[in-house]
Amino acid sequence: MATASKAVVSRTLKRGKKSSPASTQNFMESLPSEILIKILSYLDASALFSISHINKLFYQLANDNVLWNKIYIAEFSKYRKGRRRLGLVETVDMMDLHDRAAGYWKRLYFKTTGTLDMKKWKRLLQPISPHTGLPVHTERALRNLHITWELTVADQAGRESTLELSWSQFSQTSVTLCWSAGDSLPNCQQISTLQLHGIRRIAPSCPGLKTPGFRSLMAKVDMQTHTKRAQVIGQDSLVELMLLQPDFAIAVWKGEPSVAFIMFTLHFEKLVERSTQGSSVRTYINPTVKPPSDDTDPEYGLHGYHLHVALHNTVCELMSESFSPLFCRRSQISDGLIELTAISRTDLSQHTRMSDNIFLPWRCEALQGTIQNCCIMSVTLLDEFREPFKCVSSPVFMEPVESSVSYDYDGEHYLIHYQDSDTRVKMKFAWMKEEQEFLLIGLIIYVSVCRVNEHFSRAY
Repeated sequence: MATASKAVVSRTLKRGKKSSPASTQNFMESLPSEILIKILSYLDASALFSISHINKLFYQLANDNVLWNKIYIAEFSKYRKGRRRLGLVETVDMMDLHDRAAGYWKRLYFKTTGTLDMKKWKRLLQPISPHTGLPVHTERALRNLHITWELTVADQAGRESTLELSWSQFSQTSVTLCWSAGDSLPNCQQISTLQLHGIRRIAPSCPGLKTPGFRSLMAKVDMQTHTKRAQVIGQDSLVELMLLQPDFAIAVWKGEPSVAFIMFTLHFEKLVERSTQGSSVRTYINPTVKPPSDDTDPEYGLHGYHLHVALHNTVCELMSESFSPLFCRRSQISDGLIELTAISRTDLSQHTRMSDNIFLPWRCEALQGTIQNCCIMSVTLLDEFREPFKCVSSPVFMEPVESSVSYDYDGEHYLIHYQDSDTRVKMKFAWMKEEQEFLLIGLIIYVSVCRVNEHFSRAY
């Protein structure tokens, strides 16, 4: 029977070379299901999962419990130690195979694979950086899990198109994702919604095989709402860059509504979990772990903060600094905000030189350019227990401000101002004309009192 099945496979492949894909598929579908099942038994997990997306017939055949039980036993028989701890099924009789609903062993295979992978990446994420408070090997974990990101675009008529990632750029605490639009997108006014999904690919055993993946929703943007309050944060001779929400920007060609590229910036905080643990329609919900209360400290929750700030672009890092401890006295709370000063304007010893000018290179298919006075800011604020309290990664722009009387710096002064629902960041710069470089002369982060009260169970 095995020899006959191999012969069928061989004849099918030869016929496929001479025929169109449609005629080859029709020929395959005309075969008895027993022969098709035998053919499919020669496939590995990734190929079998891929073929299930061809049509309804192959979906049913590729869910066969006997096929997946065979793959399950072959894959996990090497885990002789710790079978019970890993929840592995050791033996199963044929009656049990047929009694189970179709697809049971397929789901069990991927559930077990996910459990084993989860143990691996959790170990990989255990080393924590003392500077950022984040896992040191986030990028490595993402790559090992074969994670990528896809963008689903829907127009106002309900038509959807999926864009594969054009390129990505990892930095110390975030990753920048970019999709070059080309001709596959409607113009900016016609886009209804954008959905960002983390995609975990099954590692293919067959070279060149493009495997489907498990989808985890990470963001859903209503373009009609966000476009009305979009903020232009930079431009050059070709494109105009608009910020629609903190982690999402879109560039349109100058003088046209057509999209040049779409950019998301994702902070590393729980990025592996957000990219893998959600569903195709729901985002991952981070379990809240509240710090212990301290009734003996009247200013509990106002001190012990640690801040890491990085400025970077799509090519290089411009600045990366950590500041601690930061605090705000109870009497200094103003307008519902606590103020944490990392760099004081009056303390010259704290002022920090930038490694380069502030600019944002972009590339879109055959075109490229540079948006001046624009970059990406990544902020990681940790509480006194060195747990992430507020994490932000967003494109920002630097605007000139009227310089007050200054006996220290004669050059022009600039400001980067970031704001969301509960956080503000102000960065002040002075342009050193002789040195031809920027100097960071002020850095303050403001956090809403409501956020502090919720986190520390206080009532400021």
